[in-house]
Amino acid sequence: MNCKNCKNSLETNFSFCPNCGAKVIHNRLTLKNLGTDFFARYFNLENTLIKTILHLFYQPQLVIEGYINGTRKKYLNPVSYLGLGITLSGLIVILIKKYSSKIDLNIINSGGKSAAMTTMFDFTMDYQAIITIMLIPLMAIASWLSFQNKNYNFTERQIVFMYTITQYTLVSIIPSVVILLFAPELYGTSTLYFLAFLYLYSAFVIKKISNLNGVNYWARLFLFFVIFTILYLCLSTLILILLVVFSDISIQDFAPQN
Repeated sequence: MNCKNCKNSLETNFSFCPNCGAKVIHNRLTLKNLGTDFFARYFNLENTLIKTILHLFYQPQLVIEGYINGTRKKYLNPVSYLGLGITLSGLIVILIKKYSSKIDLNIINSGGKSAAMTTMFDFTMDYQAIITIMLIPLMAIASWLSFQNKNYNFTERQIVFMYTITQYTLVSIIPSVVILLFAPELYGTSTLYFLAFLYLYSAFVIKKISNLNGVNYWARLFLFFVIFTILYLCLSTLILILLVVFSDISIQDFAPQN
């Protein structure tokens, strides 16, 4: 008998291949063992994905610093994790487009024309994945300017915020689905709470990684938030400029209406 994965010769009583470690399958597929394999693979606590999600909640430094320092098998790598988050957030985009007529887009009561707000909303939904990815270097720049005690290069800082942004995305998916299904008119307001969670979770991750305490930590964290907010507003302004240049709306459409 040979291993189906690496073709190594096996004894008939082997449960795992000694060469590649793959499980030896002796029985044909049934619904029962297919279900057992699915839950064992994706929902046990030793699963890479589950372990990554859980540890990012209370020990993010183990995941992030572990990957940066060379631990590559224990947790899901940041690129795959980010890809998973963006893929699942596509479900939210589908629901948002379905219930867009019920969502209050004027969450800050700016009084701008609804057509302009709708155009900007549609743009952010169409390019949601790109906008999410663009937040990562913005946060990396903010941390580079405010937390220099960690001798991370720019790529390593982006690793930190790949995990941070993805964890935020995954956490926000379930409440977003519930709100969109049962109270879509509240979704616009809920995005402010999700943004607040991103700031709070980022503060938690930075605290665990920086090992700073007291005034030194809080002062640097405040600087981080100020820089990131400025960069975020710059990104929003860039999006607005692109909309004005490439669509039928104008700056005046966003001005408060009498």
